[in-house]
Amino acid sequence: MTTMLEIEKIATSYGSSQVLFGVDLHVRQGEVATLLGRNGAGKTTTLRSILGLAPAHGGKISFMGKRIEHMSTDKIARMGIAIVPEGRQIFPNLSVRENLVAFAANRNLSKTPWMLADIYQLFPRLAERADNMGNQLSGGEQQMLAIGRALMTNPHLLILDEATEGLSPLIREEIWTCLKKLRAQGQTILVIDKYVEKLIPLADHHSIIERGKLVWHGDSDRLSQSADIWQKYVGV
Repeated sequence: MTTMLEIEKIATSYGSSQVLFGVDLHVRQGEVATLLGRNGAGKTTTLRSILGLAPAHGGKISFMGKRIEHMSTDKIARMGIAIVPEGRQIFPNLSVRENLVAFAANRNLSKTPWMLADIYQLFPRLAERADNMGNQLSGGEQQMLAIGRALMTNPHLLILDEATEGLSPLIREEIWTCLKKLRAQGQTILVIDKYVEKLIPLADHHSIIERGKLVWHGDSDRLSQSADIWQKYVGV
């Protein structure tokens, strides 16, 4: 299985304050990987380093076999990385349809790219709300729209940053079901979330970060048998 994203010993700082200390992470094509940890552990900074928003000053980041740690964010995105950001960040003054169409691209050169009809089939609620403005949607509907918008770019790698944060249990289940469908379709996914019990059956392997350092890595079988580990580093 080809490694799509490979992070080696990255170090990232904000000014004089170092946040990441030699973090490693890899995501292979067609798999679901997770990055776990408490708030402030360094998860979002790792994502920002991948996307060029907080450039690493040490280590290597490779995507699709190319070094990207010194690339601009727009070039990295055009290579086929799409993020569903924490806070959703949809356009409030555009309709659901406009939010989706505005991001349409075929960055992975798929023969069957995601189209509006596919997004509406994945999230029927968005079809019902197609003409509503972004600021007229519930939090759950906004999250569905954020995922749909990312898929409309037809990414090689889909990253979800706290995709179920603040959502009702019912909506969270819809998101998990969506991710299972995407996995079955072969979409490569990196998930940052805190619901370990839901991620164990979904993901292939997991990395846990604490105070900017990788403290554990393993597959779902190992994590399911290591409740003490994830309760120590991820539990509230």
